[in-house]
Amino acid sequence: MAKEQQKAFHHRATLKQKNKPFKRRFATKNSLRDKSKGRTQRASVKGKVLRKHSRADRRNAVRTEQRKKRDELVTSTRIFTGRHRAPKIVAVIPLCANTDTSRIVRSLFECVDETYDECAGATRVLNVARFKQSIQFVEVSRNVLDILDVAKVADYMVMGLSADEEVDAFGEHCLSAIQNQGHVGVFPVVQGLDLVAAKRRGDVRKSLQSFMTHFFPDADKVYAADSSTDLQSVLRMVTTQAPRGIRWRDTRPYMLAERVEFDASAADPQVGRLAITGYIRGANLSANRLIHIPSFGDFQIEHILAVPMAMEAAAGAAIEEDDEPVELDRADPALQDSLVAANEPDQLNNEQTWPEDAEMDAWKTQMAQMEQQEEEAERANGDRVVRVPKGMSAYQAAWIPEDDDEDEDSDSDSDMSDDDEDMDGEYSDAESMASDNAEQEYEDVNTAGATSVNGADDQDEDLLSAEEEAAHLKAYLKERERRNRDDAQFPDEVDTPMDRQARERFARFRGLQSFRTSPWDPYENLPLDFARIFQFENFKRTQQRVLRATQTAPARVGMRVRIVLQNVPRDVMAHAENAGSQRPFVMFALHQYEHQMSVMHFTVTRSADYEEPVRSKDPLVVHFGFRRYTVRPLFSQHLHGGATVNNVHKFERFLKPGEVSVGTIFAPIQFGTVPVSLYLPTSHDGALPTLVGTGSSMHANPSRILAKRVILTGAPFKIHTRGAVIRYMFFNSDDVNWFKPVQIYTKYGRVGHIRESLGTHGYMKCFFDGPIKQMDTVCMNLYKRVFPKWNTELWSEHNQTDEQKRQWIGPVVEPSVAMEI
Repeated sequence: MAKEQQKAFHHRATLKQKNKPFKRRFATKNSLRDKSKGRTQRASVKGKVLRKHSRADRRNAVRTEQRKKRDELVTSTRIFTGRHRAPKIVAVIPLCANTDTSRIVRSLFECVDETYDECAGATRVLNVARFKQSIQFVEVSRNVLDILDVAKVADYMVMGLSADEEVDAFGEHCLSAIQNQGHVGVFPVVQGLDLVAAKRRGDVRKSLQSFMTHFFPDADKVYAADSSTDLQSVLRMVTTQAPRGIRWRDTRPYMLAERVEFDASAADPQVGRLAITGYIRGANLSANRLIHIPSFGDFQIEHILAVPMAMEAAAGAAIEEDDEPVELDRADPALQDSLVAANEPDQLNNEQTWPEDAEMDAWKTQMAQMEQQEEEAERANGDRVVRVPKGMSAYQAAWIPEDDDEDEDSDSDSDMSDDDEDMDGEYSDAESMASDNAEQEYEDVNTAGATSVNGADDQDEDLLSAEEEAAHLKAYLKERERRNRDDAQFPDEVDTPMDRQARERFARFRGLQSFRTSPWDPYENLPLDFARIFQFENFKRTQQRVLRATQTAPARVGMRVRIVLQNVPRDVMAHAENAGSQRPFVMFALHQYEHQMSVMHFTVTRSADYEEPVRSKDPLVVHFGFRRYTVRPLFSQHLHGGATVNNVHKFERFLKPGEVSVGTIFAPIQFGTVPVSLYLPTSHDGALPTLVGTGSSMHANPSRILAKRVILTGAPFKIHTRGAVIRYMFFNSDDVNWFKPVQIYTKYGRVGHIRESLGTHGYMKCFFDGPIKQMDTVCMNLYKRVFPKWNTELWSEHNQTDEQKRQWIGPVVEPSVAMEI
């Protein structure tokens, strides 16, 4: 009986099936979201136990966050307070042709009962005793480059408008350019509003406010330049608010120069030391870093001096004069950044033997003797006169020996006669034509370069007239438009040459099973230019280390310093003297490694206002943050989901409208994300600089592969279920067998491969994963890696032609004429 009871007893099964419980009522996503009231459950960290925070812990975390934000605000505004405070930079930008910036600044001075200095130049400092703040006004002329430079260093911008004149195309272009590179707080100020009828003033304000809000949504009010109340409101907001920074600018030191001095070198008067005085902004500065001056390049720092200046008097004392300069930092030759931008490639690195010094000296002596002999031979044969067929150049005539001149002439006569017989078919007139050619189609050529026929000079015959130049340009633009249209309709499709084997024409191309996952070695068959660049093992980590190094630099933010640069050309001082009265003089400091060259990439979106085709390798002017270059970028596809597994990106022949592309150039390294703008070297319409596209910079990445794709197409000849005979893709059997391993596909989505070649005219039997249609097209993708060219140069305003300089300057109406309007 006991045994039966033991058999009947059993434990509950551990693997008992459990069905999914029915959902509770109102357990939908919307109800759960409303129940949580915005709270989100943080995902637990694997391997760590998160303890439950109490109410006191949550309060402490909130207080810590508040204290952190308060400290950041105090730090950002501390440089503008105290006796040795730095002034806030306010740029006054004219948007209309009749806008007078000096009248706006004069009105701002007079509204607080301060004297406007007529001889102060382009920059003036206003001390507002009521708010214990200082404001440095920078009056800018209607020059796009000056407006962009001062907008990069300004804390606020005052946009000068006119009540009786609309913002012209130049003003709209400046607003778009400022919007692309990032901007600070904006205050629109309108002139001449008191001259408008009282009934129309409200409409004028609304119209200008709507216009400015389109570019700057935060500019919610338009201020009148003739109203003291409005101007005092502008000064109150400038002095009491904390300036809104620009992220890419605030991570590096920059300065608006107050005074520039040049000390010429005794050895070379054209080179010397340049002393720049001003306030450091953005980040701390070290003497071991380089200084970049727009349009002139990078320079080394010799030392940095502190030259403080008191803005107000201490309690019960007069305002102190400038203290004696104190040296803050001096460059260490062992730690100072070098001006060497590229490596010197060692072309003999793969050689097995290395010549000795004696062999090198003997080789140099032999080469010098050979060059001397060649120069003597050229000098002896330089003035020789040779009779040659008409049209032969002096360079070709120089290769004719002196002793064989007569033989060459006779041979030429016979050759010319034979050619004429073949062309015209008149064998009976060969002798008469040869005799005529001897008199009419021959000329005496001086091998030194002077050509004469019957005493006439034909050197200018090769030059084209203005009408021919215009016709050639029109034909060239028409051809570019046709290629752009063909690329949009049939992207990457090319015709297989009939007079050349395809395996020779596409010898450098390869086939890929998968464009995103097939392996491709990024260091395979690199050009020699890649031996000149620099590459980081971990770019992000290096960037973090470089940015942290600015925290310990001796020259702190807000200090008034004098930076002494060495080996500066005198042209910089000439620009500074011009800038002291009319134009701003700005400078930026480089981080470590930012002078070295690497492969830089940037995203670019084509401008909707420019409709002409933009092709890869076209010459463009790129505004890369605070630096400007002349480049010929390569465009490629931009993947929004990130890089592919093999880091391969398709090369784009044209910059397509409405799509984001990536430009690739050789350029100095740039840490952080900076705005990028592309312009044409010469204006398209001759009036304004032509903006091609805008974007932002990416990390330096030499291993990014740009794959140029070509698509070979063929047509079905015969179709039988899954098999088909394809023609017109190749024109001989050798090419079919060569490209047999490459996968093929159709435009209707079928995938297949080449089975065998049929005949000798390029017909081939192919099999697909399904039946194809007679109207379908068979395609084969081939890829080749392309590389940018080493053609990046610093863009300098002083090296431009008068026409290129004129495109950056807008129309101006003289102040006397503007007051009569």
